[in-house]
Amino acid sequence: MKIYETALAPNPRRVRIFLAEKNIPMEYVEVDIAAGENLQDDYKKKNITTKVPTLELDDGTCIGESVAICRYFEELYPENPLMGETPLEKAQIESWQRRVELHLLFPVAMCFQHLTGYFKDRMKPRKEWGQDNVKLTMDFLATLNDRLAESTYIAGEDFSIADITALCTLDFARVVKIYPQKEHSHLIRWYELVKSRPSVSA
Repeated sequence: MKIYETALAPNPRRVRIFLAEKNIPMEYVEVDIAAGENLQDDYKKKNITTKVPTLELDDGTCIGESVAICRYFEELYPENPLMGETPLEKAQIESWQRRVELHLLFPVAMCFQHLTGYFKDRMKPRKEWGQDNVKLTMDFLATLNDRLAESTYIAGEDFSIADITALCTLDFARVVKIYPQKEHSHLIRWYELVKSRPSVSA
């Protein structure tokens, strides 16, 4: 099997870290999204949304969406769980994972798309919308800081997929000059903790 990805993008990196945490080897195929390789018919057949990453199994079956790919491997390799073990843990991790996606990853993506003009050949950037999302992002950093004042990791006392998503998003946010501020002391403590994990260099 193989994963089609763009190495510098945050979503593929989420999957790489997840697989590294579980020590799952993988073949990676680079897709040049800047050149529009993901928009070509052969890639659309693998993933109708044209997004990266896409997992292709040995029988040709393809799975899109980062969390779906992670879920597939979580079910295959339940050791060292990153999505919870008990029903409560699974629900809590999914809840925080979704919050981080909706209130951090998505706004940062909008900042990138609308403030840098990276995809201006296929969309119309709107600077005001990008700036609005800078504020939304900063607001959620404060929310995460409050959460991490009472918890070692985002979803509890164990490292999880929610931490992977947040870490990849914060690293990607540097492109649009968004960083935790000095008042986000608990978030900074968490960031230093998670970035030291060997999987982060995957």
